[in-house]
This record gives sequence, structure tokens and C-alpha cells, in this order.
Amino acid sequence: MAEWCNLWGRHQLGVWMNQQSDQCVLVTGAAGFIGSHVSHRLLDRGVKVVGVDNFNDFYDPAIKRANAASLAKHPGFTLMEADIRDRVAIHEVFEQKRPASVIHLAAMAGVRPSIANPSLYVEVNLNATVHLLDLAVQTGVKRFLFASSSSVYGNNDKVPFAEDDPVDHPISPYAATKKAGELLCHSYHHLYDLPIFCLRFFTVFGPGQRPDLAIAKFLGLIAEDRPIPMFGDGSTSRDYTYIDDIVDGVLAALDRCGGAELPGYRIYNLGGQDPVSLQEMIQTIGEVVGRQPRINQLQMQPGDVERTWADLNRSSAELGYQPRVSFKEGVKRQWERVQRG
Repeated sequence: MAEWCNLWGRHQLGVWMNQQSDQCVLVTGAAGFIGSHVSHRLLDRGVKVVGVDNFNDFYDPAIKRANAASLAKHPGFTLMEADIRDRVAIHEVFEQKRPASVIHLAAMAGVRPSIANPSLYVEVNLNATVHLLDLAVQTGVKRFLFASSSSVYGNNDKVPFAEDDPVDHPISPYAATKKAGELLCHSYHHLYDLPIFCLRFFTVFGPGQRPDLAIAKFLGLIAEDRPIPMFGDGSTSRDYTYIDDIVDGVLAALDRCGGAELPGYRIYNLGGQDPVSLQEMIQTIGEVVGRQPRINQLQMQPGDVERTWADLNRSSAELGYQPRVSFKEGVKRQWERVQRG
């Protein structure tokens, strides 16, 4: 029976791929870390991808340009350089390309920068999301995926964090915009019957990770024998999730969004299900790099949560999601990519 189910699942996936092969998926933030990995996997499936990115300077735009250049080698990829806040420009993208599906990954990320400039986070993460939802409805998009975040859980007392836990107390503007984005998605599903899945990502890492994130920074600092900034006593923990596992979850959601079994609005955790403390994270990076970390202990930063931990019962049951890459193995793969340059 299990073998038959697997064969049936592959058959259904093949049907979906054939249906999508002459259509396209619009990926916002396609030149970013997660967006570029998702786009490559879609292209490998034979799906046409329209990537939207504005190449902002939140981190070095040259990194995103290189990601886009790699994607552009594939004949199924089209890059549309545009800011999702620009309603006219985004309208042209939808009118010209008529995507069947939208994977909305573009956002202003980061807790601490959101405290410094909350209005920018509202403009990008909320106002621009409304543009995309409006145009998805107007042009007949069949399914919409919204990248949310584990930050919506705040300092949730209950662990692991489940999708039906209360998330009414975000502790940063970034987290608030992600929760508000989920609510906007729900309202558009209710009003227009647009199938929408919101995906709560838990600290994604791996080759190509944004250089401003801790693992990428710490690999470089430890390799150069420079001190590591450790905020707090090192007991805070994160549910680190390897990029390939995240992409598996995104594509599983895309396959099922709007299907007969899951036709409506759903929220899913995509995490690693194995929280790692800050102390353990630093020590593991030191072992992978082959140097003893030197630590500069600092005070906790405003807006940082104490821990994250994904309950994967729903995403496992409904998406077939199961993380496969351990934290240490993922760090090894990321370090190998850094060494190759």
C-alpha cells in the first residue's frame, strides 16, 4: 500500500508539472538567498519562473546579481527588475506574464533593523503585499504562497510552537508585519476565494546564506580568529532549518495549495525541529572551521526572542514535510561553499 501511495503521489506531481510547464510561477525576491534556491528547483522541474527583485542594498547587491546571473543561464527564467512597492511596475509584470502561481518571498528582513526603521517594514512587508494580492485576484492567479516567519510567535511560553498557538504579542515591528501579512492573506482568501498558504520559516541557513545572518558571519569571524559577538549568556536557541529542507517545504506547499484536499487558507511551520542553543551553534561552527571560537559576550538585544522551536505535526501530515539535514551537516555544507568561493 505504501509503495502504491508513493507511486500515486509521483503521478499526481507529474500531472501538476505537466499542467504548469506552459505557465509560470512568479517568485518575488528571486535573487535572494531563499528565492534563488526556490527558483532553481522550480526550473529543474521544467516550470517557467518569472523572478522579481529590486536588488536593494540591505546587503551587497552584487551577491544578488550573481544569483540572478546564475538563474538567467536557464532558458525558463525571466528576470523583471522591479520594486514590489511600485504598483505600476508590478501591474505590468502580472499583465505581461500572467503567472498561474505566486511565491511571495520578498520582504525587509531582520528584527533589529525593523526597530530602527519600522515605516520601511510596513511599506515593503504590508503595503507591497497588498499590491501583490490585488493583482493576483485581478489576473486570476490560482495559488499564492506567503513567506511568514517564526518571529510571529514572540516569546511563546509553550514549546514547540504550533500553528494554532496565539500569536497576538509580537515583540518587533518585523514580527508584527509578518503577522499582519498573514491576516491580509486570510482576508483575501475570504473575500475572493484565493487559495493561500502562509509558510512560517524558522531561521534558514546553508550555502548562499545572507551575509548579515549569524552563521555566515560567524564562519568568517572564526576562520579569521576574530571574536564572536554573543548576545546574552548563550542559552537562547533557534530551530535552524537547512535551505534544501525549506525549499522542499515550499514546493510541497505549492503542489498542494488550491488542491481538492487543501483548497483554502492554511498556515504551516517549516522548521528543523531540533533547536540549537547559541553556545552550541558557536561551538559547532568552531569544530567545522577547525578553530576555537573567541567570544565577546554582550547584552541581549531588544526584539530578540529567547527561543524558537517548530511543531511540524501539521506540515508533516498535510505537506509530507520532513527536514533531513542536521545542523552540523548543514554548517559543513555551508563552510564548504565558502571555501570554494
